[in-house]
Parts: sequence; structure tokens; C-alpha cells
Amino acid sequence: MEHELKFWRWFRTLPLLAVVVVGLASVLVSIAPSALIRRVLCPVYHTEAILESSERHGVDPLLVCAVIRCESNWDDWAESDAGAVGLMQVMPSTAETLAGWGYVDSYTYDPYNLKDASTGIEYGCACLQYLQDNLESTDQVIAAYNAGLGTVQDWMDGGMPSISDAITYPETRIYLVKVTEAYELYQRLYDGSLNPK
Repeated sequence: MEHELKFWRWFRTLPLLAVVVVGLASVLVSIAPSALIRRVLCPVYHTEAILESSERHGVDPLLVCAVIRCESNWDDWAESDAGAVGLMQVMPSTAETLAGWGYVDSYTYDPYNLKDASTGIEYGCACLQYLQDNLESTDQVIAAYNAGLGTVQDWMDGGMPSISDAITYPETRIYLVKVTEAYELYQRLYDGSLNPK
């Protein structure tokens, strides 16, 4: 009987404790400086390189941050099983092609040095520019960053009203959601700009 009473005391106490912890966390978040919240929820590294490359290529720096977060989680040395490298997970062959097309100066940014943050960001921004130049929406650009330009164009030729309806690759469908959510979060937390507030 005593064991049963102890159980019921804990059974009532744990939910109350959980409510108190959640309440305290909410209060801390509401009084914490916005810069601290940004650093914890959506950090940004290599800000200068992102701002310079995104301006040079006409892409939103907050979209660049969202792609980096979802591709490598800010790991300069990230490398995929498929061979994509660096912060923005660019394939060396893609980097070489972008340099050959004149999107990037390969003397300044070696297409085989993608683990260098500035170089990886430059080629990632160039890739986003190329996709923007050939597609109609940010959602299409995000999907194409994962699945490729030709694949997204084929999906859109299928007559679907939006890319999210047309995607046939589960990985790309998930990628579109993840990057879009990260992009929206960066836009909200950084008030649409990477400039410090």
C-alpha cells in the first residue's frame, strides 16, 4: 500500500515538474537577448564570405545559410558518400563546370579546394545563381540544388502546379521541406538580413 502511495505522489509530481521546467524555459527565451537566441537556434559562421559571395551572385544570404545548415550543419570538412564536399556540399565536377562557364574565377577559387569555407561558399552561391537563372521559384531552386536542374525541369514539364506536388524523389521532398523551414527560421530570427541588429 505504501509503495502504491509513493507511485501516485510521483505520478502527480512529474507533470507539475514538467510544466515548471517548460515555463522557466519559455521565460528564459523571452528575456534572452535576440543575438543569443540566433546563435543557439540558427548560428551563422563565415558571415563576410557569405555576404560577399551572395551579393556577387545575386542570391539571398539567408537562403545560403539555410542550405549550409541542411547540407553540412556548418562543418567545413563535410564530405558525402557521393563525393560532395564542404559547407555547401558541392561536387568537384560541378565546381569545375561552374568555373568553366565563368560563374567563378578558378584562379581565385580553386574548384578542388571546396573544404576551404570561402571557396565552398563561392561555388555554392554560383550554383544557386545558375539555378535561379534557369528556374522560376525559390522552391524549384532548392529542389534542384538537391536533385539537379534537369530533373526539376522534367518534373515541372509534367504539368503539376508546384514543385512540391511534382517531386518524385523522397529525399528531395524531405530536403525541400528542411531547407524551406530553415530559410523561414533564418528570415524570422535575422529580420531578413545578416547584418547585426
